[in-house]
Order: sequence, then structure tokens, then C-alpha cells
Amino acid sequence: MDGIDAVGEVVTGGLVARAVEPQAGEGDPDGHTHEKSCLNCGKRLTGAYCSACGQKAHVHRSLAAFGQDFLSGALNFEGKIFKTLPLLTWQPGNLTRRYIDGERARFVSPLALFLFSVFLLFATIQSVGGSGGMDELTVGNQAYHSTTEALAGERAKLARLLAKRSGADPEDIQELDRRIADQRKSVATLERFQREGVVNAVLADKDTVNARSTVPIVNAAIQRARANPQLALYRLQDAASKFAWALIPISVPFLWLLFPFSRRFSLYDHTVFVTYSLSFVMLLIVIVSLCGALGISEAVIPATLILPVHIYRQLKGAYALRRFGALWRTVLLLIFAVIALSLFAMAVIVLGMSG
Repeated sequence: MDGIDAVGEVVTGGLVARAVEPQAGEGDPDGHTHEKSCLNCGKRLTGAYCSACGQKAHVHRSLAAFGQDFLSGALNFEGKIFKTLPLLTWQPGNLTRRYIDGERARFVSPLALFLFSVFLLFATIQSVGGSGGMDELTVGNQAYHSTTEALAGERAKLARLLAKRSGADPEDIQELDRRIADQRKSVATLERFQREGVVNAVLADKDTVNARSTVPIVNAAIQRARANPQLALYRLQDAASKFAWALIPISVPFLWLLFPFSRRFSLYDHTVFVTYSLSFVMLLIVIVSLCGALGISEAVIPATLILPVHIYRQLKGAYALRRFGALWRTVLLLIFAVIALSLFAMAVIVLGMSG
């Protein structure tokens, strides 16, 4: 949220300044200078850009143009994003191959899109509380859509058991007392979940959680998380955002295994593929999280189907594969993705909870 607030303050400040001082800047009212020589290197100008250093012939000195530069630099909204996203969504293999083959000017680079996706993902996680509105709980054999709904349902079960006990036969009372005790424990747990948050309550509950690891550094991280769950969650999220780039080098070797010792495709090709693919996954998570926050939890189902189809299309297009070749590689790549994500999660836990 701090990042979004900062962006909002910059944009708002620019708009306010523009409203208060609309003709700010030197030169013509449009805020641009109209010199005949480059202000950067002094060479005589013959077009819209300097032929020696490449700087724009007429630089701006207006707040509106400054805001345009901010959006272009921070978000790369120079038209490239609108050419890149449609291809990334529906023709990811075409986008990957065209970028590898040298079409760079018209598309957002894989790394720029990846960094933007990381920023957007963690901003969204903070905005919606990390749950995306999809906090379904299962208590016994009953599924609930929220902690509040689960607590109401379990309290109703406890009330029915207590009412049943009042008129029960003596031989049934002992069994009912056992069920009532279990139900009270379930209600107490849900009350704690509602009060402290599900993750915080589980991490702090030393009676129900007894996680251990034979790796000393991992075990130390677990103990720190149990001692201060809120701090642990903050550190984990911070480490995940800082080291999200590590997903790229972790994933590339797995993709290489699908084309071992191939002379047609280099590690550069695999890196471009992985970076664009990860960007799509993060943007997909953002959309699903926002849908969940709006109460459209059904978006999870199509999202789980979109991902393998997207990987298949990207493999087939980027590496010019036949259907069967793309299909079996898709299956393996999905398995490899789970392994890579597990390795990344372990690294985040160690890095986030160490120190």
C-alpha cells in the first residue's frame, strides 16, 4: 500500500500543481523549447531527435509532460504495453519468439514486465489482505466460505448437542459429553481464527502446531515464526518481493531439461520464455485476487485451466513444436514449476526468517 500511496501522491501533486500554475515552464505555452541545436551535445538539429546523441529535439518544461515521462518511465505506457499484453495473453509463444528474434522496440521487455508484475502482485496482496477473498474453511466434513460463516455453523452444532443432552438417556450422556467437548474446542479455535487471523493463530498455537525440521536454519525460522507470527508474515512477504527475481534462475534449468543439449535454443531463449511466463502467472494471480475481493471466487476454477493452456501455447509457439511435443513438455513443465516454486518458498522462508 505504501508504494501505491506514493504513486498516488506524485500523480496528485502533479495534477494540483498543473491546476494552480497551468502555464508553468519556460518557452512557449505548450511547455516545450524550440531551439535549433541539441541542448545535450550542441549538434545542429535536423529532425525530432538529435542525430548524434539521440535526445529529443525539443525538451519539455511543463508539469504535464513531466507526469507523462513519469508514467512512461515507471509503467512503460508508451504504447508497448498495449501491444505486449494481448500477445502475452493469447499468443505467448509468438511474443516470446518475436522478442528473441530481435523485435524489441514494439514490446515491453521481459524483465521490465516481470518487475512491473511483481510490484502489482504484492500491491494487490497488501490491498486485499493476501486472501483474495477466498478463505474457505473446512471443519469436519462441512465447508464454509468464511471464518464468520464457519463460526456461526459450529456454534449452531454446539447448541444442538447441548439441547440433545438435556433430554438424553443416561447411557448416551458420556458419548454426548465427548462430542460436546470436541465441538467446544472447534468453536474456540474458530473464535481465535476470527480474532487473530487464521495464519497467525495457527503459527502461534503451540498445542496444535508442532512443526520441526532437521535443518537447523529452517527449524530456527519456524521457531521465530511461532514466537511472533505477525512479524514472520511481514518478513516473508518482504523477502518474497525482494527475491522474486530468483524465480527466473531457479526455473531456467528446468526448462533447459526439456531441450537438453539443443543447439537450436540457448539459455537466453529459455530465460526470455521463463520471464514472460512468470509475468503472465503473476498478472493472472492479480486478476483472480481482485475477483475474489469482489466476491467472484468462481474465478479460481477457470484460472487453474488457463495456466496449462497458456504454457502449452507458449511452448508450441516459442519453440515451433508439434502438438505432441508441446503437450508432454507442458505436463513436465507443470511438475517442474511445482518443484521450482517449492525451492523458492524454502529460500524465502530461510531468507525472511534469518537474522
